[in-house]
Amino acid sequence: MATAPCSGEPAAHWTESFQKAREGGSGSGTWRGRRRRRSVISFGSKNRTIGVAAKNQQITHANNTVSNFKRFHGRAFNDLFIQKEKENLSYDLVPLKNGGVGIKVMYMDEEHLFSVEQITAMLLTKLKETAENNLKKPVTDCVISVLGTAFDPFLGGKNFDEKLVEHFCAEFKTKYKLDAKSKIRALLRLYQECERLKKLMSSNSTDLPLNIECFMNDKDVSGKMNRLQFEELCADLLKKIEVPLYSLMEQTQLKVEDVSAVEIVGGTTRVPAVKERIAKFFGKDVSTTLNADEAVARGCALQCAILSPAFKVREFSVTDAVPFPISLVWNHDSEDTEGVHEVFSRNHAAPFSKVLTFLRRGPFELEAFYSDPQGVPYPEAKIGRFVVQNVSAQKDGEKSRVKVKVRVNTHGIFTISTASMVEKVPAEENEVSSVEADMECLSQRPPENPGTDKNVQQDNSEAGTQSQVQTDAQQTSQSPPSPELTSEGNKIPDADKANEKKVDQPPEAKKPKIKVVNVELPVEANLVWQLGKDLLNMYIETEGKMIMQDKLEKERNDAKNAVEEYVYEFRDKLCGPYEKFICEQDHQNFLRLLTETEDWLYEEGEDQAKQAYVDKLEELMKIGTPVKVRFQEAEERPKMFEELGQRLQHYAKVAADFRNKDEKYNHIDESEMKKVEKSVNEVMEWMNNVLNAQAKKNLDQDPVVRAQEIKTKVKELNNTCEPIVTQPKPKVESPKLERTPNGPNLDKKEEDLEDKNNFGAEPPHQNGECYPNEKSAVNMDLD
Repeated sequence: MATAPCSGEPAAHWTESFQKAREGGSGSGTWRGRRRRRSVISFGSKNRTIGVAAKNQQITHANNTVSNFKRFHGRAFNDLFIQKEKENLSYDLVPLKNGGVGIKVMYMDEEHLFSVEQITAMLLTKLKETAENNLKKPVTDCVISVLGTAFDPFLGGKNFDEKLVEHFCAEFKTKYKLDAKSKIRALLRLYQECERLKKLMSSNSTDLPLNIECFMNDKDVSGKMNRLQFEELCADLLKKIEVPLYSLMEQTQLKVEDVSAVEIVGGTTRVPAVKERIAKFFGKDVSTTLNADEAVARGCALQCAILSPAFKVREFSVTDAVPFPISLVWNHDSEDTEGVHEVFSRNHAAPFSKVLTFLRRGPFELEAFYSDPQGVPYPEAKIGRFVVQNVSAQKDGEKSRVKVKVRVNTHGIFTISTASMVEKVPAEENEVSSVEADMECLSQRPPENPGTDKNVQQDNSEAGTQSQVQTDAQQTSQSPPSPELTSEGNKIPDADKANEKKVDQPPEAKKPKIKVVNVELPVEANLVWQLGKDLLNMYIETEGKMIMQDKLEKERNDAKNAVEEYVYEFRDKLCGPYEKFICEQDHQNFLRLLTETEDWLYEEGEDQAKQAYVDKLEELMKIGTPVKVRFQEAEERPKMFEELGQRLQHYAKVAADFRNKDEKYNHIDESEMKKVEKSVNEVMEWMNNVLNAQAKKNLDQDPVVRAQEIKTKVKELNNTCEPIVTQPKPKVESPKLERTPNGPNLDKKEEDLEDKNNFGAEPPHQNGECYPNEKSAVNMDLD
């Protein structure tokens, strides 16, 4: 996933409290310690896992670790796929009220039920938070990669891991009489080791060991596998690789020889057998120049740059496609039969809009579904129902023309975006000209397509009429006039016939002028698995509570961490740099207090309120802070005394040079220099006194003077002396030459200087004869 600076639906918040470091605890925290297990949020391969990654690959709380839930989207709980996957999960799946898949976890010592959508939102929220922490700025939009044109949703690295797991489960049951599937923690450890073994076999063809210590019942287990055995084990999976490849070539209408190069990305492409199958299909070596782990992220980042106004990229466009054909079905007006039409074919460009025209006297319903249920990797082929409301017949009883705009948006989601009813109303006299134009359009009705339903007309080339297809930015082809609204009584006669005068007949009565208006109609959408407003609001409210709880939990854990860090820091330093700065008795007492505090943290203090940790830290700091200050002062004080001594020597030397009549300082007033001498003497006396007093103090006693006081003395000394000793010498002005009565009497050097100073200046005007706009006037000699 890549991010870029839009808004999305609020997501339920992922909290670290899902992960518990110990049974019965209210939250895990992320602290480390002597007898506890460190637990953090972790994302597994392909970013599909939310859970706990523990030190030394130990699973700390398997039942509360949610993973591999991506494939549960869009499925009912009673789906056969869900029931099969349920057996291999470490957490509990339960049915929701709407028949969907729910995930049961413990949160803050209470059992909670979350939908798959909520868990996904938690993952996205965590990724958003991670991105913001790295970018140091808010993230409001993101680009998420999805599968391409041809794919198998049930073929991936996890499926290869499962083959190894099944093999070793059977082997351990025979060899060690251990049922790995009976304990979920053991099963998860086996999954981890099998994934590691799979990766090793990609680069080694020899026998490789699999060893797990204390696997079950304090027994160690071991096994081995080589690449050839692995390929035999996964033979059925390897056969599936060619299926999406054939599908891809069929959909793109290309031949194998038309492909000039093949680039493969993804973790599973590192398996030699997978690479060989792809190379064999295309008849050429595959390229792996792209980083398999970064390729998708780089593509998302490029798409972010294209969409963001903050970046300018080379002209480059990405055309998405509709992966599965989509059709609409509706009931005929006053008939029992149904009308069906495929509005978007497979691989149709997206985003895209089409306008359909229906003839109706009342509200009607449209149902969208995938035309090829067998090609959709989900058992539910329905997309949703859309009810076009407020439709009524025309005043003359005729059916109304209803224009329905169907659309696949930039996210690949199908919807009916708008609907409008074409209504005829009488026109005012001042609207005659525009009405005539409208009626001209109405008179140009194309012949009815016999293959089209009488009650619906598609304004699209696919329906056999002129095209009226709109995209997001513009209409891709010119819209034709509204075709089926005209009637014989409203047609306007030919222009030539209208101009002919029939003198032998009385003038005809004027027919009433009619204008056409579009009335927007509301559309009620009921999408499959769509969250209702009440449910969505409840999720938002839950999110707010969890965010607040997360904040409080983080503050509590931070306070707890601060106590532990203080204990470890001081215990180490009391036997090191701090040892000289505390007396022996206090040293022993403080070490005992640190040990007691540590024991308290792991026992009754493990799950206390924030204030309890704050109080413990304050108790420790009362003893520890003075020791730390003494150490820091002993480090900084000599440096500041040295700086002060250097400044005193400098100003004392300046004063001595002044008394010795040094030319550099003879311009300084004597009274000013006395201020320098006085300041130097006073500071010198102060420094000698505090140095003598400090020399009598032990290191385990508080210092007589602190580094900050010495720094202040340096600043005061500089403020008093520096402006005096750095006074600049006064400038001596050269005497001015007097002008003689006959004109200026300048020597040659001064004359040249004046010429340079006056270069480019405007010459003086004399007797009105100067012409400043002429070039010759600038160089004119004046007497």
